[in-house]
Amino acid sequence: MNPYVHRTLVMQLQAGATDRFPVVAHLSYDADDPFAVTVVFSHDGRVLARWRLDREMLQDGLRRPVGTGDVRFRPVSTGAWAELRMEFFGDARPDGGRHHAVVFAWAPAVEAFLRRTHDVVAPGQERFSVDDFLAEVIAEAERGGG
Repeated sequence: MNPYVHRTLVMQLQAGATDRFPVVAHLSYDADDPFAVTVVFSHDGRVLARWRLDREMLQDGLRRPVGTGDVRFRPVSTGAWAELRMEFFGDARPDGGRHHAVVFAWAPAVEAFLRRTHDVVAPGQERFSVDDFLAEVIAEAERGGG
């Protein structure tokens, strides 16, 4: 079985209080990093942001509000249309606030992507090598990134 899952979706970036415009989101999953989903947002060929998300939190966000830090998810329904609202808080701005983005995804498409990741590594079956993790942390600290 292929240890990778990839899906490209068109999502809606909310600009201001109500205006939305389309952004392309590349979702990817790698069995070697079983707890995470990576999403890269782009528009007109430019990468806007890259986030590494907790797979379980993403799944939970389809059902209920989750997150209190830099990433928050919650379901939003408008009639028959079910969306996942994703809020991302970034670096500080010069005015003292933080960069903030709100993106809406069609919930059934996100669910379908997550089902495919569950076919690769079922929830609760995730494993990682502590030795590899520690080696990565030590190497990062030695490079001055820690």
